[in-house]
Amino acid sequence: MGNRRLFWRIVDSIEASINSGQYSIGSRLPPERELAEIFNVSRPTIREAIIALEVRGRIEVKTGSGVYVIEDVNNTNSTEVLNAFEVTQARALIEGEVAAIAATTITTEELKQLKATLVAMKNDKNVEAADEEFHKVIANATRNGAMILSVHNLWKLRSLTPEIVNDYNRVCSSDNKKTLAEHSAIYTALKSGNASEARSAMHSHFNRLINSLFEVVESKALEEIKRRNNEKRELYSIPALKLVDSQVSLQTESV
Repeated sequence: MGNRRLFWRIVDSIEASINSGQYSIGSRLPPERELAEIFNVSRPTIREAIIALEVRGRIEVKTGSGVYVIEDVNNTNSTEVLNAFEVTQARALIEGEVAAIAATTITTEELKQLKATLVAMKNDKNVEAADEEFHKVIANATRNGAMILSVHNLWKLRSLTPEIVNDYNRVCSSDNKKTLAEHSAIYTALKSGNASEARSAMHSHFNRLINSLFEVVESKALEEIKRRNNEKRELYSIPALKLVDSQVSLQTESV
């Protein structure tokens, strides 16, 4: 989570440099290694920042060539109004069908890759990376370029704003066992080649995630209510009244 908070500062810094003209349209950003040295962070953190900048439409990654600044086509900032619920609903709709297709096309090697992600999650090792790998392997198993691109782009949207990142982190950090059980059910359906069960298992996974997101939102709302009530409690408490009374007495005596 620390890296995620850190990469947003890097995104803001690079975006500011683009806006100021330091990195002009068409120019190439410094290599990943150099950016890591400039910001004194790890290369994976730089990669996260690059993904976010790409989603924002500020740069284009050209394989084998580098990262280039492009004209900002998102001046309306329409993507910034997206929230975790919209992203999750879109993922449920698309990945449900992805799982159904993959059930009929997935290979033995891809099933082994999925199994490895389940083992990693069970051992609590690189859980977030294992989660992402699980979904992307299923997408790749469809052999459908549009499906693969859609799933990859939806994962990028998970890092679109700090709000979406934080909401997902609060859910995923507390529900690893549930996620593992759901992934296992999806794996079993895929292994059996049952498209209907694979779709249903994927939908169940995302339905639980959406409900968990609602719990997060409700929790945040309750925290805000408590904060406001605490402010009022301090304002109207007897000790506060006594303090006001004491201050009034002092002022009267000085007069």
